[in-house]
Amino acid sequence: MWRVLHLRAIVPPDRTDAVCAALSDCAGATNVVVFPGAARSPRGDLVQADIARESANEVLDALQALGIDKDGSIAIENIDLSMSEVAERAERRAPGHGDDAVVWDEFDRQVTEGTILTWSFIAFLALATQLAAIAALIDSPVLVVGAMVLGPEFAAVAAICYGLFRGQPQRIWQAVKALVIGFAAAIVITYVCALVSKRIGVIETDRLPAHRPLTAFIYSPDRWSFIVALLAGAAGVLSLTAGKSSALVGVFISVTTVPAAGNLAVALALRHGTEITGSLEQLGVNFAGMIIAGTVTLFLQRAVWSVVLRQRGRSAAERST
Repeated sequence: MWRVLHLRAIVPPDRTDAVCAALSDCAGATNVVVFPGAARSPRGDLVQADIARESANEVLDALQALGIDKDGSIAIENIDLSMSEVAERAERRAPGHGDDAVVWDEFDRQVTEGTILTWSFIAFLALATQLAAIAALIDSPVLVVGAMVLGPEFAAVAAICYGLFRGQPQRIWQAVKALVIGFAAAIVITYVCALVSKRIGVIETDRLPAHRPLTAFIYSPDRWSFIVALLAGAAGVLSLTAGKSSALVGVFISVTTVPAAGNLAVALALRHGTEITGSLEQLGVNFAGMIIAGTVTLFLQRAVWSVVLRQRGRSAAERST
């Protein structure tokens, strides 16, 4: 079965029948099980069900309308393998396809976590920026790719897109703050390391190499930089909303935010003015392209899913007549 989710809810006893009725009304819900009085903290009945991914928003909205998220608990997890004919029938009855469905609460959690400015966020960003700085010094595309994959910044970029989509200035501000502080800290750390490396003789040059055919793209933005950023932003949001982690790795390898930051840090340390400007421009181009494309993608996904739901409503009406 494709993209099945497992629901586990702790429900106040006076609302168990209402929850079961909501699950019965949902075409994509099945295998409903109730354990009366099983929950101890908080106290209540345990209700479990299998849900097609494309029906997850319908179920979550119904449970939240009953206040289960406030007086009980709602948890959803992915099922790796489901062998059940009734579950397969429920998935076929559900509107659309699981890969096209956006579970908005899940996406909200993912991007919210990405905007929390933790030590690990700064550490990963600093390590990635230092890899990029070394790549700039030795003209190594392999290290550039490593820095791209290691950078943790895309979730914060997606949070900005989601904030624009939802009209939530606070979410946008939190994501921008995480990116600004994170990149500033990473660049300063890399700058200091470059200065120390130059002082002790690890870096033997006074300027970045003039001829860098393999990594010049990280400080030389052009129209292709913006086009790649647009494609990466759209692909990144799609991979997060569809749960395609393998596709997200490809997004990381497509954009040059962290490599540009690493090049900027080492260019500052070696006082290479033209590459400082180029790196800053590359950063701006990449962030602008990803934010524009990611936001547009979210609006398109909502519009497409609205069409799917309208078609489902028309089909249901035709069957009833």
